[in-house]
Amino acid sequence: MTRRRATAYLLAILGTAVVSLPGLPVLCLPGVRERWARWHLRLAGDRRWHPVRFRRHLLWLTVHLTTGLPLGLFALLVAGNLVTAVIAMTLWWAFPAEEPVTLFVEVPVAGWATAIGLGTVQFAVLAAVTYGTFPALAGVHARVTRWALTPSEAERLAGRVADLTRTRADVLDAHGAELRRIERDLHDGAQARLVAVAMRLAVARQAAGDPDLVNRLVAEAHQGTEEAMVELRTVIRTIYPPILADRGLAGALVAVAARSGLPTTVDVSDLGRVPAAVQTVAYFAVTEALSNVTRHSRATRAGVRASRHGDLLTVTVTDDGAGGTDEARGTGLAGIRRRAGALDGTLTVCSPMGGPTEITLEVPCSER
Repeated sequence: MTRRRATAYLLAILGTAVVSLPGLPVLCLPGVRERWARWHLRLAGDRRWHPVRFRRHLLWLTVHLTTGLPLGLFALLVAGNLVTAVIAMTLWWAFPAEEPVTLFVEVPVAGWATAIGLGTVQFAVLAAVTYGTFPALAGVHARVTRWALTPSEAERLAGRVADLTRTRADVLDAHGAELRRIERDLHDGAQARLVAVAMRLAVARQAAGDPDLVNRLVAEAHQGTEEAMVELRTVIRTIYPPILADRGLAGALVAVAARSGLPTTVDVSDLGRVPAAVQTVAYFAVTEALSNVTRHSRATRAGVRASRHGDLLTVTVTDDGAGGTDEARGTGLAGIRRRAGALDGTLTVCSPMGGPTEITLEVPCSER
């Protein structure tokens, strides 16, 4: 941590500790305490957030109040005396003789010799204190904050088990719903058209003596067959898009961006071999995200990035729109989140009011 950032950090924790003391009852409210803790965790240099139990919030508030106040006051005292040294060296003459500016707390400044001599010494001493102690003190407080607001290994494992249990239930529900949707689409679409084709061909066989009627029925049956094929291809695309098999994930993402109706940049690094299930999740995630951008965001441009680091595939969709994406208003992103969760992945949505919006999908892509 740099000296300037360490000074700002110590003064910031002083301010937040002063606010926390009278506002303690409000900070115990679930939503408030989580946002307050998350902001301090980012201030301490950790942008990751893992939900923690209430007792850890109380532990952190206690540590913050007992250490943040003295550390912040110390930083304020040192910074104030540095300013005093500068004022004494340059503006000592502006103070009335009966109330002169003082250096080293008790030494009055009555002339240039005292101002320059003692002012330089005080400034050098305090600068050395700032240089030598501020980063260490800020680092200690930041480490304590990260320790207090980061779940233990046992808590992480318990949370992971709970997430996997919930994800498994969601996956089973989603799988059942998907099977019912496919059955309904086939029953109402392709099956109905094929039944009509069979009926026309049966009538045509019985009307062998009427060539015109036979030709008309065969033509209608042919048209029905074509329409049934279209229905089947539509259903297949919702299961595994053929473009993934034809062009791979990179080519499929380029195609999705090209038909989005919005200027969209695509940046895909070398992804290596990606399992088909992971490709499907990434494809539908980008499709859903760009569809939302086109319909709701009032954006002028969008971007798609896909990269792989080790066994983790990361796909990010950004736009410069109005933001305010709300998963509760639709089922698209929630469905993608369930798909990702089934593969031990995550979907992160960052969409403040006013924009920009960033949707990030992270999915393990190792071959099992």
